[in-house]
Amino acid sequence: MAEARSQHAAGHHQSGVEPASTRDPEAEALLFDDEASSIGEEEGGRTPNGYANSFDSHRRSSASYEDEHRDSLDDLDFQIDDGAHGGQHRTPLLTGIEAPSVALANGPWLGGEHGGDVHSWAEVERQRPKSGLQSAFMNMANSIIGAGIIGQPYAFRQAGLLSGVILLVGLTVVVDWTICLIVVNSKLSGANSFQGTVEHCFGRSGLIAISLAQWLFAFGGMVAFGVIVGDTIPHVLQAIWPGLRDMPVLGILADRKAVIVIFILGVSYPLTLYRDIAKLAKASTLALMSMVIIIITVIIQSVLMPSADRGSFTTPLLTINSGIFQAIGVISFAFVCHHNSLLIYGSLKTPTIDRFSRVTHYSTGVSMLACMLMALAGFLTFGDQTLGNVLNNFPADNTMVNVARLCFGLNMLTTLPLEAFVCREVMLNYYFPGEPFNMHLHLIFSTSLVVSAMVLSVMTCDLGSVFELVGATSACAMAYILPPLCYIKLASRSWKTYVAIAVVIFGCCVMVISTFQAVGKIIKGEGGVAQCM
Repeated sequence: MAEARSQHAAGHHQSGVEPASTRDPEAEALLFDDEASSIGEEEGGRTPNGYANSFDSHRRSSASYEDEHRDSLDDLDFQIDDGAHGGQHRTPLLTGIEAPSVALANGPWLGGEHGGDVHSWAEVERQRPKSGLQSAFMNMANSIIGAGIIGQPYAFRQAGLLSGVILLVGLTVVVDWTICLIVVNSKLSGANSFQGTVEHCFGRSGLIAISLAQWLFAFGGMVAFGVIVGDTIPHVLQAIWPGLRDMPVLGILADRKAVIVIFILGVSYPLTLYRDIAKLAKASTLALMSMVIIIITVIIQSVLMPSADRGSFTTPLLTINSGIFQAIGVISFAFVCHHNSLLIYGSLKTPTIDRFSRVTHYSTGVSMLACMLMALAGFLTFGDQTLGNVLNNFPADNTMVNVARLCFGLNMLTTLPLEAFVCREVMLNYYFPGEPFNMHLHLIFSTSLVVSAMVLSVMTCDLGSVFELVGATSACAMAYILPPLCYIKLASRSWKTYVAIAVVIFGCCVMVISTFQAVGKIIKGEGGVAQCM
C-alpha cells in the first residue's frame, strides 16, 4: 500500500500536478478521467478504476503519449475489482458486477493470482463484462430499495407528515450528492475503494472508522432481517395451516422466536458458509421483485382497509412531530448504498463522472418515489398506530398481505448471508489482511455473526428501533460524514467544500441526537407497541 501511494505521489510530482490544497477538484477529476481514457485505449479500452496513475507512471516516458491520447475521454473504461484477497476473487451483492462486496484498499496486482504482473491483471480485467446505464441504474436502485423501505411509514409517523415529506426529499438530494462525491474522492486520492479513500485521507484511524461503519451497517441489517423473518413467516404458515398453533411439535412454527431460530440456522446459516457469494447473485433479482410486490400490496390494501382498523391523527402527526431525528435515521438506513457506489461506477462501459451522476440521479429519484408511495400509503392509513414493519398493521388473515409477507421473509433469509459476508470480509481484512484462507477463522466468524444477530433478533421485535439505531450510527457516518470529510481533505477551498462542512455538521448532529433518542426510547419502552407473536 505504501509503495503504491509513493509511486502515485511521484507520478503527480513529475507531471506537475499541484498539491491538493491549491488544485481545482473538478479539473483534477477531469484530468483523471482523461488520463485513464487514454490508457484504456492503449490497453484495449479497459482500465481498472483508481489505478490510472499507476499505469501512467510507467508510460510517461513516451513523448507522443499526451498528443495521441489526450482527446479520448469518451473511451474511458474502468473496471473495479477491489479485492484479490488471499488469491480469491470476491463477488458483490449486486448482479452483473464481478467485484467484492467489501472493497479492499490494497492494489490487486500486489500479489495474488497474477503474480504481480500489472499487464496480465489489466488484460483479465479488460475482458470482464461491462454494463450500460440501464443495468447500472437497476443495480443502484436495487441497492437502495431494500428492507428499509418497509419502515418508511414509521419514519413519517415519527417526523410528522409535512416534515416527513420534506425530509425524504431533502435527504435524497444529500445522499445523491454524497454518492457522487465518493467517485470524485476516489479520483482525487487515487484509491480504488471507499475504504481506500478514507484510509488515504485519515490513515489508520480512517480505516478503523470506515471498517466499523461498514460492519455496523451490515450487522444491523442482519438483525433487522432476523426480526422481519419473525414478523412474516409465522403469519404465512398460520394462514396456510389455520390450526398450526395447536398441532403437536409443528406448533412451534407458529412461535416467532422458534421460527427465527429454525429458519436462520436452517436456511441462512448454511448459505453464510459459502466463501464466494456469486451463488447468491439471484437474491438481488428476488429482492427487487419482492419490493415491488410489497409496495403494490400496501397501496391496494391501504385503500381497502376498513375505517375501524385505521389510525387517528393529531396536529403533530400531520405537521412536525418530536421524533424527527429518529426519522432521519430510518430514512438514512433505506438510502445508504455508498459502499456499492464504486462497484457500480466500475461496471459502466464508459465510466465518466457525468454518466455515473446520471445513473445516481435516476436511481435516487426512483427510489425516493417508491419510498414516498410506501410512506404515504402506510402512514395515511394507520396514522398513530403505524408500526416499524407496516405489514404488521394488516390483519393476519389477509391473503394478499400474506403473499407479500412470504416474499419479504424469504428474501430476508437469502439476503442475511450477503450482509454476513460483508461483516466477515471487514473482520478478515482488518485483523488478518493479506493472509490466505483459514477454514477455522471462516467458521468462527460466520457462526458468531449469524448466532449473535439471531439472538438479538429474538430479543427484540421492534423493527423501527433497529432501523433508528443503525441509521443513526453507521448509515449517518457513511452517507453524511465520511464522504464530505474526505472531500474537504482532498479538494481546494471553494463553495462546495463549505457545503461539505455543513453536511458533516448535519451528520454529526443527527448521529448524536438520534442515537440518544433511540436508546432512550428503548429503555423507557416508548415509541409504540411492536407486535410480537
